[in-house]
Amino acid sequence: MGEPLSRTSPPNGSPAAARLDSWKEIAAYLKRDVTTAQRWEKREGMPVHRHLHDKRGSVYAIPSELDAWKESRGQALAEEDESPLGGTAALEQASAIISAEATPQEVLPQPGSVSKEATRTSALGWVVLAAVLACGLAAVLLLVYRSRPATNSPPKIKSLAVLPLKNLSGDPAQDYLADGMTEALIGRLASIRDLNVISHTSVMRFKNPQQSVPEIAQMLHVDAIVEGSVMRDGNRIRVTAQLIRGSTDEHFWSETYDRELQDVFTLQSELAASIAEKVRVTVTGAEHERLTAARSVAPEVYESYLKGEYALNQSNSKSDMERSVGFFEEAIRRDPTFAPGYVGLADAYGALGSVHAGGLPAETRPKVIAATRKALELDPTIANAHVLLAGTLQEEWKWTEAEAEYNRALELSPNSAQAHAGFALWLLCHGRTDEAVAWARRGRELDPLSESNENIAWILFQSHRFDEAIQETRSRLEVRPDDAPAMIDLGFALVANNQPADAIPVLEKAIALSGGSPAATGVLIRAYAHAGRRSDALRLLADLHARRKIGYVPSAAFVNAYLGLGDNDQAFAWLEEAYKEQSNILQFIKVHPFFDAIRNDPRFASLTRRVGLA
Repeated sequence: MGEPLSRTSPPNGSPAAARLDSWKEIAAYLKRDVTTAQRWEKREGMPVHRHLHDKRGSVYAIPSELDAWKESRGQALAEEDESPLGGTAALEQASAIISAEATPQEVLPQPGSVSKEATRTSALGWVVLAAVLACGLAAVLLLVYRSRPATNSPPKIKSLAVLPLKNLSGDPAQDYLADGMTEALIGRLASIRDLNVISHTSVMRFKNPQQSVPEIAQMLHVDAIVEGSVMRDGNRIRVTAQLIRGSTDEHFWSETYDRELQDVFTLQSELAASIAEKVRVTVTGAEHERLTAARSVAPEVYESYLKGEYALNQSNSKSDMERSVGFFEEAIRRDPTFAPGYVGLADAYGALGSVHAGGLPAETRPKVIAATRKALELDPTIANAHVLLAGTLQEEWKWTEAEAEYNRALELSPNSAQAHAGFALWLLCHGRTDEAVAWARRGRELDPLSESNENIAWILFQSHRFDEAIQETRSRLEVRPDDAPAMIDLGFALVANNQPADAIPVLEKAIALSGGSPAATGVLIRAYAHAGRRSDALRLLADLHARRKIGYVPSAAFVNAYLGLGDNDQAFAWLEEAYKEQSNILQFIKVHPFFDAIRNDPRFASLTRRVGLA
């Protein structure tokens, strides 16, 4: 890895000026000594660039950038030059007087001699003493001056968002490459604990933004924005990126990288390292190692992987999930050592096994576990693999192992919204509801605009905070009126809050939008029963039984239905079926409001113990 192959113009848009390629040239341009130039770079934020992954002293500066900086810092620099006793200049002058005019032999008078020479020596001693006092006073004043806050210094960047990189290839079919590069850059920066980084799912809302950079920064609550573009020409790829201060729209860094596609991971690592250095965040040794890790990958392998990610992120449709599986399998077939391919495959199988997709967990969970373990065998630093493994172990009630995986994921990627959301559910399952809400809210800070950010409403519902859950889901529906999962969450909360009549139209619409979600159907049966429409409830229950004869219907749907109808014996029979299939509903056996009516039944206590939550 070396310096980028080309640079953009300076931020002010002027033609690139000749670079100042050493501290000596920089100092000469500023009409200062090298020490002062280095101090200004450290204390005053003077723009000095370092060649990436080269020795620390290999620096350069752009004259136009220095001119702009001097103009913005003019008063502060003038105060330093004109501070009492001349600041640094006084120290240098005092040292010169001492070294040039005084020696130990000259300062000490000779015994028994009172002469012109002695008088001259005595006078010189007073001069030296005065110089030393001036030196000390200047040093104190200089320390006081430097300890004052720099009024013109821009605030430290503590958070940023990487907006979707623009596809400049002239071919919309190449969007998957720009999206993949965006997600990869976010993933690398998310490993830095000292920097808050907004998740991929939220920034994708600004793929074709109508808002200005300051407006986007305000919406995402970040200090800085990364904008850029991707251009592909055969197996060559060019990525351009720039850093923009959110509050002022100031462009204070830009760079262009040209690489072969097989070196795409090297490109990503250099770009992430440059951004981390420019925003001046603290990066630990382990974080730097993960930030800059790179390997070569065949272009066709990486393309298959990116196409799988693109298909999986397009929608919640089962067909897109199945299509993504094919792309990930193709990437793995081309390169069995490519760890990200296994992570993508695990993610796709996890989505297919979800309640909303109507998958069969007994079939998908073993595939998720096998794929994540293979990925971690190849690369144990992939945080998302730990999250996926943790969630699946949790579904299998392997609580201790799941907690360890969540902790490892959060260690590797402190900004992972997915890890925060998953661990929030783990805490919820153990009845630690207040902690669960706090972790879920932190996850939302990292992923504020995600369409899949459902955890808070679900946790509030499970915590018996029904009014808050209702308010949360209604807020989501104001933004996305056709969000079926949000409607199902709202239906759960309305039924639990003794508002079954209000829940019915919401759940009916959710079923229509989701293609007949069994989860929503089970809750709708309960809503019909509680609203006094028992015949409608029984009719819908019969339809649910008929569907089970020709395909998979989760046992949880029947549990919710029979509990709503008040048939506890049938509810326990279906709870046993749910136990056999390790149904998701049993993760929440300790807190789920729908189980309140049967908590004192010995059969329920036995089930709770078997799930490992007694």
